[in-house]
Amino acid sequence: MQISDFFCTFAQILNMAVYTMDQIPSLIPQRPPMVMIDSVLASTPLTITTALTVLPTNILVQDGCLVEAGLIENIAQTAAAMNGCEAIKRGEQPKLGFIGEVKNFICRRLPRVGETIHTSLTTLASMAGVTLVEAQTVCNGEPVAEAQLKIFIQQ
Repeated sequence: MQISDFFCTFAQILNMAVYTMDQIPSLIPQRPPMVMIDSVLASTPLTITTALTVLPTNILVQDGCLVEAGLIENIAQTAAAMNGCEAIKRGEQPKLGFIGEVKNFICRRLPRVGETIHTSLTTLASMAGVTLVEAQTVCNGEPVAEAQLKIFIQQ
């Protein structure tokens, strides 16, 4: 079990979130209708777990499912939220990040409207404003997607 899985499970048992939907805008630059995370369930300096309930009004839902671009955006926003959580802990404003590369993206299935996905992200390396992260997205304990992203943080 990864540490992010432990924190996610612990937060779910307590039925709590570190940051809720109304607090997400303080963590990420995206605004509706492009917000692709509902809550932060757990966050450490190197890991984070977020949740998203797929709604029929989601801009990246087609034919009742969140499309691949929505999964990638969810992963990217999870990375942004990790950056935001750490900035807030330091008393700073979150810095803007940009996706530089999506690598090894695998979509095992598309989440359906009404389902909640959980995305766990781990920082693999970070140097000179570039961060490499690895993410796994699950739904009801079933793997949905995985990817590595290279993120450039604006200094």
